[in-house]
Amino acid sequence: MGQPTHAPTRTDWWRSAVIYQVYVRSFADGDGDGTGDLAGVRARLPYLAELGVDALWFNPWYVSPMKDGGYDVADYRAIDPAFGTLAEAEKLIAEARELGIRTIVDIVPNHVSDQHPWFRAALAAGPGSPERELFHFRPGRGPHGELPPTDWPSQFVGSTEPVWTRLPDGDWYLHLFTPEQPDLNWAHPAVRREHEDILRFWFERGVEGVRIDSAALLAKDPALPDLVEGHPNPFLDRDELHDIYRSWRAVADEYGGIFVGEVWLPDPERFARYLRPDELHTAFNFAFLSCPWDATRLRESIDDTLAEHAPVGAPATWVLCNHDVTRTITRYGREDTGFDFAAKAFGTPTDLALGTRRARAAALLSLALPGAVYVYQGEELGLPEADIPRHRIEDPMHFRSGGTDPGRDGCRVPLPWAAEQPYAGFGGEPWLPQPDDWASYAADRQAVDPGSMLSLYRRAIRTRRVFGDGPLTWLPAPEGVLAFARAEGVLCVVNLGERPFDLPEHSELLLSSAPLDTEGRLPKDTAVWLRA
Repeated sequence: MGQPTHAPTRTDWWRSAVIYQVYVRSFADGDGDGTGDLAGVRARLPYLAELGVDALWFNPWYVSPMKDGGYDVADYRAIDPAFGTLAEAEKLIAEARELGIRTIVDIVPNHVSDQHPWFRAALAAGPGSPERELFHFRPGRGPHGELPPTDWPSQFVGSTEPVWTRLPDGDWYLHLFTPEQPDLNWAHPAVRREHEDILRFWFERGVEGVRIDSAALLAKDPALPDLVEGHPNPFLDRDELHDIYRSWRAVADEYGGIFVGEVWLPDPERFARYLRPDELHTAFNFAFLSCPWDATRLRESIDDTLAEHAPVGAPATWVLCNHDVTRTITRYGREDTGFDFAAKAFGTPTDLALGTRRARAAALLSLALPGAVYVYQGEELGLPEADIPRHRIEDPMHFRSGGTDPGRDGCRVPLPWAAEQPYAGFGGEPWLPQPDDWASYAADRQAVDPGSMLSLYRRAIRTRRVFGDGPLTWLPAPEGVLAFARAEGVLCVVNLGERPFDLPEHSELLLSSAPLDTEGRLPKDTAVWLRA
């Protein structure tokens, strides 16, 4: 497949894009220090162009103490030295665009690092100071202020740690995640001005999209009440958020930029509010990501997702995995094929062969659906979740659970690029240990294997355009089989049932996740794209 050599021009590209998630720290190490960096990404741009993706979404690459994988930001206008420089980021954005690939950056507006200049100034200024008004500082409860101001739970599922930390001067400060991530006070105009300036800073450097971390958490009830069942949540999905995102949308529209929100909400009507025409362009679809490998459940998830988005005219997004979630192959090889943060545990048995077969079928399913698709780095290589030795785990989710949660490091292990090179071609000794068999998944080996996961993804992304941009129409199918059309005469069929399935009449088999059986039927856990 040839690489595009012209800059992309479509203004609605985001509605049907394939977007590749880059976790820089684990993508490719250009300077040999064991940490992925921008030089490593720039060197692999031809690989990404060959894969056929439309955009790259970068997890936070800003200056950070890395207490939470970069989601504790100390400076939004500078690249962390471990990754490179701002000049390198600008080169990367420009070089990717020359190959037809856009750039999306991550913004973390709910909180900053405790090393951020604002928070350091707040600590130095003391109780009652204007500097502390940028955050949520409060006196404690109890006779001597010894109790936290609220009973709010941590946003790290399974965490037993409080979300308030007391300082020697008696004040407590709020952090819905770790103590190193103090929450900002979004009722303060300076906080809003700062983030609008940050958006402009990156749009002016050629970024075309922004992913918003924890997008539903920013606004807090100013009274900071306790969490009471039956009452509005004091820190989640507050109505004030929508005014914030309307002002952000005005900034994005100045530059032709787009937003994708990380919005975890069970209420579809509340979810859709974020996607109104003057707010966010898209939001992640976590219901599909966490859905078990079950035909009925998947169809319900797809139908619900499309129904949620229809009233506001926003495109759906489809994703199987990301930097927080157990890798698809491992998850689909387990007895429980869904995903729930609260259910993660050490030592869960996995059938990787079964998981691989299902993940291949799921790739064709997700890439055939209407909307945008996100591919987390390494999914195209079929990487499983890695078992990280306990003494090497770095994820704070593990420590804040008292050591019961395995954490998220298993899906963040540095990628294998070259089977015969040290550390599978990643670079220097990786910051997280690679499993002994990692070289068997190396990109160079898969690139010459027509049956590999990488070859499947390359063909699927290239072929995906045959579905056009029309709606999804379900076709009659027996229990356990999903069959739908997106364009006249082009079908996707996925067999999750127990028996092989006789394919509908067709003139061409466009793509198959696995071979048909000897009688030309679709085996279990297999997907095909057909031309009628």
